[in-house]
Amino acid sequence: MSEKEVDQISGVSTTGHSWDGIKELDTPMPRWWLFTFYVTIAWALAYVIAYPAWPLLSTATTGLLGYSSRGEIRKELQAAQTAKGDYIAAISSKTIDEIIADDSLRNFAAAAGGAAFKVNCVQCHGSGAQGSPGYPNLNDDEWLWGGTAKDILQTISHGIRFADDPDTRMSEMPAFGGMLESKQITQVASFVASLSDKAEGASAETIAAGKEVFAQNCVACHGEAGKGNRELGAPDLTDAIWLYGSTPAAIAAQVRAPKHGVMPAWKARLGDTLVKELTVYVHSLGGGK
Repeated sequence: MSEKEVDQISGVSTTGHSWDGIKELDTPMPRWWLFTFYVTIAWALAYVIAYPAWPLLSTATTGLLGYSSRGEIRKELQAAQTAKGDYIAAISSKTIDEIIADDSLRNFAAAAGGAAFKVNCVQCHGSGAQGSPGYPNLNDDEWLWGGTAKDILQTISHGIRFADDPDTRMSEMPAFGGMLESKQITQVASFVASLSDKAEGASAETIAAGKEVFAQNCVACHGEAGKGNRELGAPDLTDAIWLYGSTPAAIAAQVRAPKHGVMPAWKARLGDTLVKELTVYVHSLGGGK
């Protein structure tokens, strides 16, 4: 190792190290940097003493301050549960109309109901409540048994054609395959399709004959104009909303051997409060009344 010398250009002594003729200056660290470094060391030592730091077999050192991040989270959760409990108690004691009329309760119930919907309802109605063949869209204005908050509450609570609930919504379309001739089913399907301009290819004679079949067999539930009856769960046949398809062939299949969907009664499973929250959420989607 060569002896230290003073660099002629900078006036700083060298360390005595030299690499390929390049000499290393022995420049001291700035005082502000050294001060900051010493402060960080002192801060680290104080932190280790004051807060949990060293892991042990089943826990860690608690520190002089006794701080615990898990303890803080527990406190926050307890506070949230307390606040949540107040809302839940209010929802439990109020009617569905009173809940909707209260902005804070309605917002809380809609948020809780949305979470419950994702767990219990998306399997049939979809993540956006848009429905699918055989499962109704909950965003539109067409509701078989009514779209008011009370109507929705009744449907969610007791289900549709759910045999284990005596208060379930119950209506079934007869299977006309054993009552009407195949030609008559084709005719009435063409007439029904014509109500929503879906009877492409059907002759005027077929549609007229189907109207007679409809008048004799269908008006009791669907009405003379085919507008349906919400109290009976009979759908409107004049709009563009169809659970099982709107083509004459799909309508004929439903007339011949109708499909009857079943919705569970959720009140027995989820309880009165959560069912109210679900109701508020579904009602908030924009459909119904």
